[in-house]
Amino acid sequence: MSIGSTEGVSYGVTGAASTGGTAPTATSGDKDMFLQLMVAQMKYQDPLNPTDSSQFLAQTAQFTALEKMQDVADQSAMLLSTQLAFGASSLIGQTVRWYDDAGAEQSGKVQGTTYLASGPVLSVDGKQVPITDVISVGDAPTIKAPTTSSGGTYVPPSGTPSTTA
Repeated sequence: MSIGSTEGVSYGVTGAASTGGTAPTATSGDKDMFLQLMVAQMKYQDPLNPTDSSQFLAQTAQFTALEKMQDVADQSAMLLSTQLAFGASSLIGQTVRWYDDAGAEQSGKVQGTTYLASGPVLSVDGKQVPITDVISVGDAPTIKAPTTSSGGTYVPPSGTPSTTA
């Protein structure tokens, strides 16, 4: 028995499966391919030797699991995007520090945010800084190296509370 072309086999099934109003995702091709193979298998199976019902149920379960995993991945991506957007908007008015392309540390006050496909970008003193480049927020004091006395023990700076009783 030869199997002919499967063109046009999955139009109805694929159309019904993809009417969720969402944009196609990276794995939507996998889902479509799975449906095409399953429909082709059903269409061209030998009527005298049909597919075992347990195999059909296993394939259906695999398809359902694939759909649910894709839903979880989509929702996780949406959650991350929302968290980044809220995080970026909470930085407006704050002083941030980052390293520029040359490796020099920069700082400035955030005036606004822009949301790109790659993630939020902060507008800092006329410069566009991706939120992933920010190394600190706020006016963090510069940490000085501890000083030691001649014996090598730590001498706290003046005004530091003593820990001895």
